This record gives sequence, structure tokens and C-alpha cells, in this order.
Amino acid sequence: MASVAAPALDPAVLLQPALDLLARQFGEHTVRLPSGAQVAVRQCGVPGQGLSVVLLHGISSGAASWVHVATRIGADTHVLAWDAPGYGDSTPLAAGAPTDADYAERLHELLQALGIERCVLVGHSLGALLACAHARGEGAGRVERVLLISPAAGYGAPGRAAERERVRSERRQSLQTLGVGGMAERISARLLSPAADAAQRAWVQWNTARLHPDGYLQAVELLCASDLAAQRLAVPVQVACGDADAVTPPAACRAVADALGAPFEAIAGAGHASPVEQPDAVARLIARALHQPRH
Repeated sequence: MASVAAPALDPAVLLQPALDLLARQFGEHTVRLPSGAQVAVRQCGVPGQGLSVVLLHGISSGAASWVHVATRIGADTHVLAWDAPGYGDSTPLAAGAPTDADYAERLHELLQALGIERCVLVGHSLGALLACAHARGEGAGRVERVLLISPAAGYGAPGRAAERERVRSERRQSLQTLGVGGMAERISARLLSPAADAAQRAWVQWNTARLHPDGYLQAVELLCASDLAAQRLAVPVQVACGDADAVTPPAACRAVADALGAPFEAIAGAGHASPVEQPDAVARLIARALHQPRH
């Protein structure tokens, strides 16, 4: 007798627990900055009590993607995640091809407006480039430690011009051909390990489906122009990566860690989107970073 495949679960049902958690514990609001720009942020915990944790998302994601990590550490710590410029309701940067310094300046303005004086800065994927830019720029005195999770190394190093143009062309072509919706449908297979469950896949897709094309293309330019391994920071840095990461594989992340003089740690059972797939492990990494001395 032939087996009958189980019916596919309704995406709305799969998403509801995460959406409920967002609404209850990691709600969104916008912050108007002195420059006139606005930034959409999500927060939990109480600011002003010790170090804050500032979470910076990757190129195909947004602040909401951190909900399962943020709510695990927010009982004892103030946690902030932003939608980067051009994402969500955050005002895009003026330049068509902004630099990491442009993003870092916007982050500096946001943290000043919120009165965040000391923080652990956590950058996932493309967010690693922004974290390092902020920690070496105006925000250097504010940052106690930087944690890079599956860092995007960028394609800006000398000798990578051909690869840089290929990546720029492929990203632009994918957006033009598939649109944001089509990219979202395919993204979970790339960002999660084969062991990820249906709810995790739906959550990754939901976050990607909220991209704005112009903000995404600005981020592509940042990715192409950056060289993470060339960064020199005066604050402690740690690097972690999912052991099943197919986007920024463990060997590549270890090479970044070596270039930055940083310790490296693998996250078991995780692909690239480890904050979604293994939030307990990522929360433990952040909690450990919070309690380590700066020097």
C-alpha cells in the first residue's frame, strides 16, 4: 500500500508563535533622529542597567529575526535590534552605494538618541561589517566587545575585482528575476541546515519577504566594497559560525577570526541563520560576552 505524504502545514500557523512573541516581548517602534532620519527598532529589557546588547541583522533579514535570541536574554539585559537603513521603516541612506562608515554613523546617531553608553555589539553576516565599522569609528568608546556571528567577509580586498563584479551582478539579477517574494521562497534552503524545522524555515522566509529592493541593493554595494579581514579594532572580538553554514563556512569564518586575532567557536546544529536555528546557543554566546572583561 502506497504511503501518503503528510499535508503541508499552513505557513500562517507556523508563523503565529513567532509573531505572538514579537508582539508581546519584542515590539517595534521608530526613533526620529536629529538628522531627520528615522530608525525602526525593537527592544526588550530595561535600558540603563549595565551593558546593553545591540543586534545587527544580515543582508536578507531584519530586526525581527533576532526575537528568539533577544527574548532569551532580555529578562536580565537591555536588548536592542535595529532595522538597518533601507530596511523595514528605517530611512535609507542618501548614497546609492553607501560605505560601512555611513551605516556606522547612523548607528552612532541612534545609540546617542537612545542614551546607550555601553554595549556589546553583535553582528550577524552583513551585520558583522557594520559592527566592526561602528567599533572602530565614533562608537569605539561605547563598545565593550564585538561578537561576530557567521561574518560576511566582503569582496573589497585587492585582487577580488572579478569576484566582486560577479557577486554584484548575481545579486542584482536575482532580485530582478525573482523579486523579493521569489527570493524569500528560496532563501531557507540556503540559510538553514537540513535539520531545520518547518517553523524555522517559515520564519526565515517571512523576514526576507519584508525586504525593500532599494535598501537591499545598497547593502549589496556595502558587501562588495568591504574587507572585514583588514579591520583593526581596539576592542575584544569573538567570532562564531554554524557548523553547517553553507554561506560563510566554518573555514572562512575561522580565517576571519585569525585575521582579527579573535577566538573562534562553532555553533553545533546550525546553518548560516543560527540566531533562528539555534537561539539557545547564540544567547549563551552573548551572555558569556556580557560577563567577560574588556581587557
